[in-house]
Amino acid sequence: MNRGVLHRVRADVDAVHDADPAAKSRLEVLLCYPGLHAVWAHAIAHAVWNAGFHLTARAVSQVVRFLTGVEIHPAATVGDQVVVDHGMGVVVGETAEIGDRVHMYHGVTLGGNSPDPVKRHPTVEDDVTIGASATILGDVVVGEGARVGAGAVVTDDVPPDATVVGVPAERVDG
Repeated sequence: MNRGVLHRVRADVDAVHDADPAAKSRLEVLLCYPGLHAVWAHAIAHAVWNAGFHLTARAVSQVVRFLTGVEIHPAATVGDQVVVDHGMGVVVGETAEIGDRVHMYHGVTLGGNSPDPVKRHPTVEDDVTIGASATILGDVVVGEGARVGAGAVVTDDVPPDATVVGVPAERVDG
């Protein structure tokens, strides 16, 4: 492994360990956190996708989905130190973009709202927290530092540092 890969592994393990009070050790995180494994496997599938091997990349992503319960389309862009907490049921669509240090809980959907081959999935900027079973639909932007409450359905942009909750999601922090 090269130094860059080891740095990424350490940074990702530290991010999960620091975000999860139930994590007893970094070794436990390394071995037993399927959301982390899904993010790492996505990096491989994404590289394969970008190399033009789309079917192979999709096959890799489907195996990862079977093993972890997390489905991230290989064309999606995923930043560094992304934490997929518990993971099960997370779905990230093809044109989704996820920034750095994003924390997503189980059941989150970053979904599309158009059948056309355009940018149709959300952009989640850095340092965002997305609660369990939240759904973010369409080509919307969730601004840096925002928080999306559990179960919220977001169909409009969320300003930086805002907190949104409900169906449809509404800002609750002023």
